Amino acid sequence: MDMKRRLLMLTIVVLISTPGFSQSQQYFPDPDPVIAERLEEWQDLKFGLLMHWGPYSQWGIVESWSICPEDLSWASGGRKGGVADSYFDYVKQYEDLQTTFNPIHFDPERWAAAASEAGMKYVVFTTKHHDGFCMFDSKHTDYKITSPNTPFSTNERSNVTAEIFKAFRAEGFWTGAYFSKPDWHSEYYWWPHFPPSDRNVNYSVDKHPQRWHQFVEYTHNQIDELMNDYGRVDILWLDGGWVQPKTEAELREEMLIEYEGSRYVRNPQNQDVNMSEIVRKAREKQPGLLVVDRAVPGIHQNYLTPEQHIPDEGLPYPWETCMTMANSWSYTPNDVYKSPDDLIEKLVDIVSKGGNFLLNIGPGPNGNLDPQAYDRLEKIGQWMKVNGEAIYATRSWKSFSQGDNIRFTRTKDGKAWYAFLFDYPEQPLVIEDRDGRTIQTVTLLSNNRKLKFRERGEGLDVILPARMKESGEHVWVLKIE
Repeated sequence: MDMKRRLLMLTIVVLISTPGFSQSQQYFPDPDPVIAERLEEWQDLKFGLLMHWGPYSQWGIVESWSICPEDLSWASGGRKGGVADSYFDYVKQYEDLQTTFNPIHFDPERWAAAASEAGMKYVVFTTKHHDGFCMFDSKHTDYKITSPNTPFSTNERSNVTAEIFKAFRAEGFWTGAYFSKPDWHSEYYWWPHFPPSDRNVNYSVDKHPQRWHQFVEYTHNQIDELMNDYGRVDILWLDGGWVQPKTEAELREEMLIEYEGSRYVRNPQNQDVNMSEIVRKAREKQPGLLVVDRAVPGIHQNYLTPEQHIPDEGLPYPWETCMTMANSWSYTPNDVYKSPDDLIEKLVDIVSKGGNFLLNIGPGPNGNLDPQAYDRLEKIGQWMKVNGEAIYATRSWKSFSQGDNIRFTRTKDGKAWYAFLFDYPEQPLVIEDRDGRTIQTVTLLSNNRKLKFRERGEGLDVILPARMKESGEHVWVLKIE
């Protein structure tokens, strides 16, 4: 409890990467002890699956961002070539993808089984991205997968969010709902009376407060649906951090930004959606719900989410790296997938620094995952079955690394720690610091073999049989007790 009180007093500055820019962030722990306990449980899970999926998968393009009018290479540069010359024609054809979206091979049980075999413990699914298309049966829009305008609506499993949550819960997963606060399809956010100029609301909130109020009500209603109608939800993962309250000084500071060597004028506004009320109502229905209001400093960002990168050092608060298994968040034909070695090393690196790893896969337009995704999940799972005890429910050791090729974790009770070897070492393996402990045993987890060792000064020398190098391990793990 003393530690929790101290945490409540902490304000920690951290660099968080968000699309298009980086900004300094602060972490404010939620004072509710129930949330602190849930965060401890979440930190034990270590490894999760994120999924970006929507009608845009038919074109194999970046999710949502191609309809953003900002001149950014990863946004406008990701538009489907040859579709339309004008921006407005392009948006119309993008939104018409609803009328051809029919993922008839949708098989969430196969996804859940593969993720479970890989050792994943929680899932976060995009119920709605910035384009506003709902992958759940919202009663507040017709721009959704269950609409008669969408061919897949006639399928008995058309409410894919419900089906995905059900399938993953059956495998023992925590379930998380990704939800975009901005909604570029809603007339209450991008009012057709004005053309959009950037990612922000396209009218003056000060001049049209009633329209903004309608958008806030719309947002609350949709989140209420997710909290009411989809069983147990463990995480509400909110994206679109520019939708937040802003002071006049903050608005002036954000009007001119620099990105990719160029300067851009933006139209930021005070976009207050009343997060306190959203969280209060959500937790009435989902007690102990973790809320991740991404890139918005405050108690409603229960853990922080570095995107597509791993912090150089361990971070002293709950955090999760979200990263793509391939290059893109959404499905892209012929995408390049990271190797099993690379993914396992990233998992180890993140966990050694005290974080969780949320690994993204984008399903294709027919509802299948790329065969390479299944291959990577299978190979990660083979490694995790042998070495998972060094990952789950562990915490950072006194030093998370020794050089570039060794990482450490420890059990929560501190009775054992684990050394991860990215490369098979020259003999003997020298562990430089044993934290003043007398060592009883050193075990190679891949075959449960006890290894010879010698305590030397502050360190430890361990003899690994040369033939063990041929065992095919991606990362070798030693348990030191």
